[in-house]
Amino acid sequence: MKALLEIEGLTVRRGGTVVLRGLTWRVMPGEVWTILGPNGSGKTSLLSCLTGLLTPSGGVVRVLGERYGETDWIGLRRRIGMVSSSLRQRVDDDETALSVIGSGMSGQINYWGRLDAEEEAAARRMAGRLRCTGLLERRWEVLSQGERQRVLMARALVGEPALLILDEPCAGLDPAARERFLGLMGRMAARGKPGLVLVTHHVEEIPAACTHVLALRGGRVAAAGPVGEVLRSGEMSRVFGCRAEVGGGPGRWWLRVVG
Repeated sequence: MKALLEIEGLTVRRGGTVVLRGLTWRVMPGEVWTILGPNGSGKTSLLSCLTGLLTPSGGVVRVLGERYGETDWIGLRRRIGMVSSSLRQRVDDDETALSVIGSGMSGQINYWGRLDAEEEAAARRMAGRLRCTGLLERRWEVLSQGERQRVLMARALVGEPALLILDEPCAGLDPAARERFLGLMGRMAARGKPGLVLVTHHVEEIPAACTHVLALRGGRVAAAGPVGEVLRSGEMSRVFGCRAEVGGGPGRWWLRVVG
């Protein structure tokens, strides 16, 4: 069985700074991973390497069985669904939700021209599945943050990707929108397909279907393994550099800083 993601000795240098230091990590089919870590831990750089937006300084990156540097990474990117705050900020104000969702079929941001019949039909089907059909004719500038996240999720899934990456998907959402999105994310994770990797600062956002956690600190792997083994007070205190208590369990973990 081939790994969805496989990283060996991944190192990234920017100027004189090493932002990732020899990371080794593997995601197998059926696993749902959450990446945790404080600001500056290397989460964004890791994702940029996985999506071909950042060239590693060393090590090996394989995504969906393809090795970085030996394949068409632009074409491979179309097999990866992505939801992130940076993506949300790149959408033009005058784009309609229908156009945004349909652009996921080709992996574009801001669709130039018109969707063809197949793209539009696929976009409308996915909008129906994610309950955002009523948003399709609305412009991006008038959508709420929660509505935008739902549209971006539809965009990420419309091309039936093999891998879905959610990068801080709840950033900027109000409590009600956050809970609705967590419910949607949990349903996606429970289906087991596509493969799912979630990046977050908050253990409260980890879905019940999560099987493993990768914790980063200072560009290194601080802890990795089954969720119940990593989400412990001692491990999280070391990861976040504070005294932390972790409790709960699958479905609703929590972390409290105590010193």
